[in-house]
Amino acid sequence: MSQAKVDRNKEMKANKKQIMKKQKMMNLLRKCVLSLAALALVCWIGFSAYDTYTSNQERESVEVNYDAINDYLQNLSE
Repeated sequence: MSQAKVDRNKEMKANKKQIMKKQKMMNLLRKCVLSLAALALVCWIGFSAYDTYTSNQERESVEVNYDAINDYLQNLSE
């Protein structure tokens, strides 16, 4: 058992640079994914808040006067 532990430690020392590089890349990847997820969450919350705010606003109503069109159609039918 002791010899296996010694062999494992020797292998880890020999590959220390590669192991550290892999760990740093994984940490960077993890931070990027979490940052993108947090950004998406913040954007979604912001859009939902804006949508809620705009849906509660009063909308302007416009009245259309069709008298000129009705007169024109009436003149055509006569």
